[in-house]
Amino acid sequence: MEKYDVKFKKKFGQNFLRDPNIVKKIVRISDVDENSLVVEVGPGGAILTKELATKAKNVLAYEIDRDLENELAIKLSSYSNVEVLFRDFLTADLKEDIAKYQCDKLFFVSNVPYYITTPILMKLLKSGLHFNKIVMMVQKEVGDRFSTKPGSKEYGSITVLLNYFYDVKKEFFVSKKEFIPMPKVDSVVVSFTEKKERLYLKDFDFFEKVLRDSFQYKRKNIKNNLKRYDLVKVEEVLQKHNLDLTSRAETFDLEVFVDLVNTLYEES
Repeated sequence: MEKYDVKFKKKFGQNFLRDPNIVKKIVRISDVDENSLVVEVGPGGAILTKELATKAKNVLAYEIDRDLENELAIKLSSYSNVEVLFRDFLTADLKEDIAKYQCDKLFFVSNVPYYITTPILMKLLKSGLHFNKIVMMVQKEVGDRFSTKPGSKEYGSITVLLNYFYDVKKEFFVSKKEFIPMPKVDSVVVSFTEKKERLYLKDFDFFEKVLRDSFQYKRKNIKNNLKRYDLVKVEEVLQKHNLDLTSRAETFDLEVFVDLVNTLYEES
């Protein structure tokens, strides 16, 4: 089991993995190879970083906690293909940071700080970069939300958004006992594989807005949630998919939302 000589900081969501076998499994399912650049957020004690470095051409890690600088320098001293940037990933210019690397493939593999899981994913989505695969350790209930299907109570706007870009798969469960310090929740590893073909979408920002509005009040039907839109057009789209204005957004699959957005975009 991995040991760490650090002071853990709750404000940064620091819970470090102990078991190297879990780390090996994460890297194995990521499909990282010797032609890859891997981006990692929150390397912490570097247990995952080191394993990635044995498989990838380069690893670029972002760490917000400068107090970990000495620990990471020691742990990564024998890995010349790893660079750690001590900055906030959410405000970093990712395109600029990776521009100097010459790699055929781009991956994101990370045990992310759970309090910024969704902001990290949204940054990746909007970066304009093409990730061959994203593999993240996330809080179990968040992983359920990302990978669930229409009709589930966990199904929401983020589910639809992610499924537009990626094939989302819940890979395996990780007990909270596998972390130091032990968090209050269990975790899952989730993979996001870029779709080779996507449905035609007129405007991504409008897509995001319609999704947020559709799920604004989960207990209300689509007529109430989209009452500021042209409900005649909304109803026409829904009827094509054997739905109506009394239906709830949680029952709509990706194709329904894309159809709605493309139909309503002209009025926006």
